[in-house]
Amino acid sequence: MLIRNLGEDKKERLRKSMLLFMQRGQYQEGFGCIEHLYDDDRAESYGYVKAFRNAMKTVISKGGDDAAACYELLHQSYILTARDKFDDFMIALEWYRPDEDKFWLPRRKQLQFIADILQEFIDGDLDELFLSMPPRVGKSSLVMFFLIWYSCKYPNRANLYSSFTEMVVKTYYNGILEVLNDPETYDLRAIFPEFVLAKTDAKDLLIDIGRKKKYSSMTCRSIMGTLNGACDCDGLLIADDLHSGKDEARNKDLMMSKWGTVKSNLLSRAKSGCKILWIGTHWSLLDCISNRLDMLMNSPDCAGIKFKEVNVPALNADDESNFDYLFGKGFTTQDYKVIRASYEMSDDMAMWYAPYMGTPIEQEGAVFCPSDLRYYNGVLPAGVDPDRVFMVVDPAWGGGDYVAAPIVMQYDTDLFIVDVVYNNGDKRLTQPLLARKIEEWGVSAVYVEATRVTSGYAEGLQDKLKEDGYRCNVQCTTKHWAGSTGKQQRIFDKAPDIRASMVFLNTGERSKEYQMFMQNLFSFTMEGKNKHDDAPDSLAMVIVNVFYGSAKMQIRARTF
Repeated sequence: MLIRNLGEDKKERLRKSMLLFMQRGQYQEGFGCIEHLYDDDRAESYGYVKAFRNAMKTVISKGGDDAAACYELLHQSYILTARDKFDDFMIALEWYRPDEDKFWLPRRKQLQFIADILQEFIDGDLDELFLSMPPRVGKSSLVMFFLIWYSCKYPNRANLYSSFTEMVVKTYYNGILEVLNDPETYDLRAIFPEFVLAKTDAKDLLIDIGRKKKYSSMTCRSIMGTLNGACDCDGLLIADDLHSGKDEARNKDLMMSKWGTVKSNLLSRAKSGCKILWIGTHWSLLDCISNRLDMLMNSPDCAGIKFKEVNVPALNADDESNFDYLFGKGFTTQDYKVIRASYEMSDDMAMWYAPYMGTPIEQEGAVFCPSDLRYYNGVLPAGVDPDRVFMVVDPAWGGGDYVAAPIVMQYDTDLFIVDVVYNNGDKRLTQPLLARKIEEWGVSAVYVEATRVTSGYAEGLQDKLKEDGYRCNVQCTTKHWAGSTGKQQRIFDKAPDIRASMVFLNTGERSKEYQMFMQNLFSFTMEGKNKHDDAPDSLAMVIVNVFYGSAKMQIRARTF
């Protein structure tokens, strides 16, 4: 029998007893102390639970007579906390499944931080959470398990799940029932021994837990289905992939019509205190996620609503897969590169950026399409030296912005982009990297974009080259933009020269940084905001330098 409301003296005796039992190898008794401590103060005692698990894993790894008993105690430790911790729930729920058949274990390394965010969503003061991930990486399944956990934890709350078609919603409903009705696969009743499946309704897609209610524990309904009167949602409202795909995303009228339906049919079902979870592809600047985010960020009436946006792209900043799961269940880096290459070859990079990288990109606003550019196979013109070899640097100080620095070999009006630096590290990383590239390619002149703060960056680069014994003319271009036009428009103005004069490496010849530079170029759009425009900005600087002239300030050696 657990002791509730322990005094400090009793808790301290329990802690000491727990440590003594663990030292003696009396693990069952030690776990009994942890059960009492956890029941009294779950937040304070969770650290003891994690320490106990580590101890059990150590014993199990060594084998011996205690291994089997410790394995079961490890299981019990997850059951103990599974009601409160979603990650622990996922582990305990599938405990008896073979590892290769489990949903969570193969994906846990990559998705645990998502589980932690979902935990924060429930435990904290967030009102809305936006989660964008690529297709077929398990986001909807993870949220399904999350809804089951939440509904069992709070059986008297009404929750609503909605998606774009009845077929998707029906599949989701069946997936929930599979977990609830299969105790051999999912150990739900060990976690929630009071669990009762009170009602299911395959016609209206309703599930009641604990008892039958006017508004069911879980209602599954398509966005175009009947929602009025079906659910007053005071728990979780889940909006999952409200748009059907690219054809809808490219039709502004359909997008705005869908947003109107979401406002009138779906969001109107949320009662005060309901938490709203948006998941799916961030298709367009006009999709439901974008419209809702725009309202939360810009409407004074939404100032009190706390929200968080999480986007996990297919490839990370190092151009490597974020979803390479165990047992081949995810996507390798090569898998994603093949997908990306197929869209690049078909001039449809919007279909790479939106579903896979979580970047809304309006098809008509894309300035640089792969088929519009010139390419070469890495072999420069034979029998002739370049007119000059130079580098242009769009500097950054880290913090998410990228240093973008194309290295240019100029042959008359043809500008071969032979290499690039594209890196978001701070100057301690990027200045030596630039210096190495300058020396490797025999660059004779470097033009650094000048602002109030970047002259120091240019001086640091010059000092590094001097330290290496390499002579190079490093200059700050004080005004590589003429006039007062916005940067986005100015890049657009130089785009024809970029397409006509620049020659880029073929896809198979590019380094990882070069490939990332090109992806940044292709993602530049005139519709909406560009998160990063460093690559096109640096290329526009090249065009200004070659064809339009540039005021310069030379960095010379200090005289003091």
